[in-house]
Amino acid sequence: GSAHLGHLDHVLGYTLRRAQVAVFNDFRRSFAELDIRPTQYAVLSILAEHPGLKQGDVSAALGIKRTNFVAVLDELERRGLARREAVADDRRSRALFLTEDGAALTAKMKKMNAAHEARLAALLDPGEAATLIALLRKLTDNLAATDDGE
Repeated sequence: GSAHLGHLDHVLGYTLRRAQVAVFNDFRRSFAELDIRPTQYAVLSILAEHPGLKQGDVSAALGIKRTNFVAVLDELERRGLARREAVADDRRSRALFLTEDGAALTAKMKKMNAAHEARLAALLDPGEAATLIALLRKLTDNLAATDDGE
């Protein structure tokens, strides 16, 4: 268990952050042998499902600042997992693809992540994981909608 923190125990943002840290720590343990972090996993997963997406579209979809995203891509390229290609009609853009090694690793990671997700879901009652995901997405989407007016 965790220490009781008074009103912080009921603060949504604080509770979310604690949950995220706990889940990411579990993810890191699960993927330690592959030396893959959650952001790298997310990028590789997107490229597996949507090869050729532009760099800006991937960073926007993941909500990662451009400069931080470039560092993630540099690392994936250095490891031979992803590659950038020039886009014919847009000299400033780069299309992103997995390499063969990247595709093989991503397929392996998908299986490992299914086990990770099942372990997390097993800590909750049946259906609670799906409910939690739905609630968090609702919160995210509704907060994002209020940001768009800025």
